[in-house]
Amino acid sequence: MAQDILTSPEEIRALRAEKNTLRARDFCDSHDIAEAQLVAAYTGQGVTRISAHPDALMPQIERLGEVMALTRNASCVHERVGTYGNYKSGPHAAMILQPEIDLRIFPSYWVTAFAVENESESGVKRSIQVFDAAGDAIHKIHLRDTSEHDVWEDVVATLATGETSDRLEVEARKAPEAPKANLEKMDILRSEWAKMTDTHQFMRLTSKLRMNRLGAYRHVGAPFVNRLETTAVNDALQAVAGTGTEIMVFVGNKGCIQIHGGPIETLRAMGPWQNVMDPRFNLHLRLDHITEVYAVTKPTQRGDAVSVEAFDADGSIILQIFGRRTEALDSRPAWDAIVADLPRIQQEENA
Repeated sequence: MAQDILTSPEEIRALRAEKNTLRARDFCDSHDIAEAQLVAAYTGQGVTRISAHPDALMPQIERLGEVMALTRNASCVHERVGTYGNYKSGPHAAMILQPEIDLRIFPSYWVTAFAVENESESGVKRSIQVFDAAGDAIHKIHLRDTSEHDVWEDVVATLATGETSDRLEVEARKAPEAPKANLEKMDILRSEWAKMTDTHQFMRLTSKLRMNRLGAYRHVGAPFVNRLETTAVNDALQAVAGTGTEIMVFVGNKGCIQIHGGPIETLRAMGPWQNVMDPRFNLHLRLDHITEVYAVTKPTQRGDAVSVEAFDADGSIILQIFGRRTEALDSRPAWDAIVADLPRIQQEENA
């Protein structure tokens, strides 16, 4: 059921003008405003409502050339510079498959979108911003100096819905799914896990057994899963940085997963944040949000896929890190060795 908006667009704009140094998400969280409502409040003032469906968006975004793609959840922000293209549509899942911008898209969550122009000291900043039904950000595309700014107006005009209201009704945010395990079927899980030939079979397997990812990880045990100390994600990033070891970093939300494939070079810790600050890839990770970490091994036709996966206090996944595979390289022994050395938590015998 949709909830009534308690703050008018005029009040949102006035309050934002008073507190314009806060990041948009922090401002919204502190004032109980959905981020999409904040953006919608400026409709007609640098903001245009546009079609949110990826089938409409992606061909137009491709025209913008080199941009920065941003996907985040409450604990991690993933930013990747590149170009859109090679879009694969699908009713339940779609994707962008490019060397630098690699996305998995779930269209049902792409509910509201805006084209945004903001004045700044360095000039006009342009972006496309997509939100779900609760008004939470799903995916954002930020233009850069190297983008094709001359097509911006035509892209916006092509995508514009014609809606001019600065009010936006949002739905209540749904609670995260709790960890779910079926202890009576753990032997089946282990047997079927050992037979997997592709990592994508995992979600189908757990769904069939009425489990979810974290529920399975908590109980399946070695050699498939080992629980790690919460410091392990930061340890892994530090071990990889500057070595040339190529990894894949998955960060997402219900509507979009964004993937970085390649090495990382520069780490910079700032308060609770650990940050990858490379020229074409940035990652901003709240280390203090990590409450559970697992080293996970899934068999595939090309050998074991080894990952480090972190979860928050609600049981939601924050990020996954794999060794990167390519057509030329089936495994990443250096990554596997890093994971093997990460600090483990000794667990009691699994059910």
